[in-house]
Amino acid sequence: MHWREKLIIALDVPDSEYALELVDKFGEQIEIYKVGLELFTSAGPRIIKELHKRNKRVFLDLKFHDIPNTVSKAAVAAARLGVYMFNVHASGGFDMMKMCRDSVVELCLKENLQKPKILGVTVLTSMAQQALKDELGIQHSLNTHVRHLSALALKAGLDGVVASGHEASKIKNHCGKGFIIVTPGIRPSWHPPDDQHRTMTPKQALREGADYIVMGRSILNYSDPLRAIELVSLEMLTA
Repeated sequence: MHWREKLIIALDVPDSEYALELVDKFGEQIEIYKVGLELFTSAGPRIIKELHKRNKRVFLDLKFHDIPNTVSKAAVAAARLGVYMFNVHASGGFDMMKMCRDSVVELCLKENLQKPKILGVTVLTSMAQQALKDELGIQHSLNTHVRHLSALALKAGLDGVVASGHEASKIKNHCGKGFIIVTPGIRPSWHPPDDQHRTMTPKQALREGADYIVMGRSILNYSDPLRAIELVSLEMLTA
């Protein structure tokens, strides 16, 4: 894949006007955009339609996590929006993920829609081993937990997972090369520390097995975002 097909820019901004201003500025440099909780809550489904008008693909990052029936209905709504991929929390369990996947497949066959890629969120990149143990009560290692959730997502029929680059190679070995890994928490060398703990550079993440990398603040907050994308693309090409 070309580097443009692997880089997802996170539109973690407060309103659609600013989001679309960024999209228009980046032009053909970026093909896939992530729409998360902040922007979707502010702008609603309209932002997805506007991105599609600009021939962009959308990663809908709402991390559905609820009872199976509720998540499957939300998933169907996401599929009807024509998103390229969306995610659910793998910790919602096997039944939730499988019902979500089955409902989307049934809808897409019935209405002749392109099936979106469905991803299971493993462990947030803002969470470290100690928090997993002390706050969530999970006693086994973070790596073991991520591998377990990835295997559960695979068993439920999902296309892949959202996981840190630190676990990417282990997931590929356990779940197969065709299992997609989308990696957030990507930080180039120039970016200062923030609330993300398990970070990696673009080059490191791709070498570890990430299929897509997600970048937001490190590019959007750079003095020249277009230059930042150029620097990131050069680093990706060396991977």
